[in-house]
Amino acid sequence: MTKAEIIAEISNKTGLEKVDVQETVEAFFKVVKNAMVGGENVYVRGFGSFVVKQRAEKTARNISKNTAIIIPAHYVPTFKPAKTFVEKVKSGNK
Repeated sequence: MTKAEIIAEISNKTGLEKVDVQETVEAFFKVVKNAMVGGENVYVRGFGSFVVKQRAEKTARNISKNTAIIIPAHYVPTFKPAKTFVEKVKSGNK
């Protein structure tokens, strides 16, 4: 499902204009992105958590040149679904 399909479905279910729904969805994503860039986690009860995790510095190998590369510590965004969300997906029809 794409973002456009999500917007169309929300518009159909709520009766709101697609433009208004699109602005709301875009604003939600912008708030989540800005919060995570600032190092904050975002928790949506019943859906899941958008969490910033730190990856430690590690040594990797460049196989073609047979050299060691040091990858510095960095942050990555992750998503952890809520238990109720996981249970619904597991019991849903495919």
